[in-house]
Amino acid sequence: MISRSKRLFSKAQKIIPGGVNSPVRAFRAVGGNPLFIRRGTGARIEDVDGTRYLDYVCSWGPLILGHAHPAVVRAIQKTAASGTSFGAPTELELEMAGLITDAFPSIGMVRMVNSGTEACMSAIRLARACTGRNKIVKFSGCYHGHADGLLVAAGSGAATLNIPTSDGIPEAYLGETLVLPYNDIPACEALFAQRGSDIAAVLVEPIAGNMGVIYPHQGFLGGLRKITRKHGSLLIFDEVITGFRLVWGGAQTLFSITPDITCLGKIIGGGLPVGAYGGRREIMQQVAPLGGMYQAGTLSGNPVAMAAGLATLKELKKKGTYARLDSMGKLLCAGIRDQAEEQDITVRVEECGSMFTVFFSNTPPACYEDVRSCNVEQFKEFFTGMLKEGKMKKRSARGFNYKNQKTKF
Repeated sequence: MISRSKRLFSKAQKIIPGGVNSPVRAFRAVGGNPLFIRRGTGARIEDVDGTRYLDYVCSWGPLILGHAHPAVVRAIQKTAASGTSFGAPTELELEMAGLITDAFPSIGMVRMVNSGTEACMSAIRLARACTGRNKIVKFSGCYHGHADGLLVAAGSGAATLNIPTSDGIPEAYLGETLVLPYNDIPACEALFAQRGSDIAAVLVEPIAGNMGVIYPHQGFLGGLRKITRKHGSLLIFDEVITGFRLVWGGAQTLFSITPDITCLGKIIGGGLPVGAYGGRREIMQQVAPLGGMYQAGTLSGNPVAMAAGLATLKELKKKGTYARLDSMGKLLCAGIRDQAEEQDITVRVEECGSMFTVFFSNTPPACYEDVRSCNVEQFKEFFTGMLKEGKMKKRSARGFNYKNQKTKF
């Protein structure tokens, strides 16, 4: 009997490119067909065939409180009942801006957009406007959205599908992006020594997430800060993943590094489309209508998204929330390591708070080149086994039983 998910996917392929609205949902990198989900509650989701799973993806990051958290649902329902969009300012936008600027000392002013892609795209345009330069430095394996010029040696779906760039982007435009290995300060110093006067900004994930969790080596982020200041370039932190995930104030708070511009997304929308970029006042005052850097959006600061994000952030701000997230992450990763050792399987479980990745490798990856050398076929088997275990036992396919663990906030 063909599952309903397979039937829906077959139908979707006829009217949606690849049958999905984002390539990472297609399962092509791991094999099989994508699951069509109909509901989620807390840590669990249920597909259209009625099979329940323990969800470690959480909509790729936004649902840090789990699915259908009561406070978030209430906020969405209450706000939507009064209207979903006005094309005019609302008080909720002001409240969100206040929370963000209070949480991030590096952000004096913030502009809301609709996705992480928009945030990074706008941050780059702003950096170019402020410096009068065109070149951007990024790091291989770091994904900053699908804007032209950023799909060079990108992570996320572009990495798993072996698509380092994208068709439809002019070669001349790609030439404005300079790519370096993550965690390699000597390579960055050499590049700036040669081309520093052309570089508008360095764009980096302070903790890499899109190619798997890779922690910055000691001195890497500080080195980037020192180099950019020396050469008059801006430092942009892409905290779309790490913003509000690890601590209140993002990864930059953990490392005590102050970027010039910060990009946010995911969690600040509570599961609804959202993005934001912010920085020092003198930088953000270059954004229209105050300055000449134009950026706009019909749904930017959407009231329903603002309400969902505010509800999420208020829950995160409660005392002990991040400590609990951190302890739960450590507990889970320890269980994975124990099970791997028991089965004589070589893995590296890299973690930071509630972020973690299982790499089938003998050594911890330090950059995208290391990630590409990991055993991809073993990961595919692992991925498939997780799904099967989720169907059969309704617990973690990674061998750690959550039956007696409290996972609800």
